[in-house]
Amino acid sequence: MKLLSQTTWRGLGLTALALSAPLAQAHTGHGTSGIAEGLAHPFGADHLLAMVAVGLWSVSALPANKAWWGPATFMLALIVSAALGAAGLRLPFLEQLISLSVVLFGVMLVTSRLKMPVALGLGLVALAASLHGVAHGAETPETGFAAYATGFLATTATLHFGGVAIGLGIRKYLADKSTWVMAGLGTLCSGAGLYLFSQL
Repeated sequence: MKLLSQTTWRGLGLTALALSAPLAQAHTGHGTSGIAEGLAHPFGADHLLAMVAVGLWSVSALPANKAWWGPATFMLALIVSAALGAAGLRLPFLEQLISLSVVLFGVMLVTSRLKMPVALGLGLVALAASLHGVAHGAETPETGFAAYATGFLATTATLHFGGVAIGLGIRKYLADKSTWVMAGLGTLCSGAGLYLFSQL
């Protein structure tokens, strides 16, 4: 059984090319710190959990061979909202809302087998991604947005890919228990989100 279809590989390849283009244009010694800050920024617990959860949910809930739709939707909404955040957009209670987005993704994992409408699922992914994007954009370093965005998009893509890979592994090796495994992971994700919320 193939882990990824040709169409899925094509979608992931296009995402990788889109991410590599800005990296290829970056000049050595110019904006390096911005890229480094961008690469590191998504490793906060709330961002990391959300991005891995999107990959997991995409494998479990989206149509066969369309697992890349979730990460692509997240990244598109992320970059648009990050640009708005860099331009000065601020939202009240943003950190609390980001923590609640982790709870949301956990619930989506728990209920992934119920097959909510694809448009609704992707809409929720885009909404949550927008919160994360505004937070990323608000912390744009003085080195500028372009290098910083390249960094956080690269890390985001990697975390999404990790979530997709884990999801595919669960589907292949734990097929008869995959619903329960996803429900367990979703419960842990939501619990972590509630904990993060309680610490704010």
